[in-house]
Amino acid sequence: NSVYFTNVKDGDTVPSKFTYKFEVTGYTLSPAKDGLIEGTGHHHMIIDGPTAFVTPGEVIPMDDTHKHYGKAQSEGELELAPGKHKITLQFANALHESYGKEFAKTITVNVKADA
Repeated sequence: NSVYFTNVKDGDTVPSKFTYKFEVTGYTLSPAKDGLIEGTGHHHMIIDGPTAFVTPGEVIPMDDTHKHYGKAQSEGELELAPGKHKITLQFANALHESYGKEFAKTITVNVKADA
């Protein structure tokens, strides 16, 4: 059981606007509107967060650094400032409650300045 990025890995250099693709194993993607269903959830992306994962059961906030993919998307576009950024993929249930470390993946990407 885990989450992972399918098109970028730790240490990669990416453009400032980039589509991140992600997957989950062991659980099934389900839109948040469908409510709590055992073994399902949706992705969240945390940009430059303070930790490598969100504590199990903690609700993931909705703000500029926490992106929600509550329609069960498996990709999303980000636009980041040039420099190094830590990006955490976190899987959570329909109430946006984190599944914790087992369902989190943190990578660091280097965003290149646009030419």
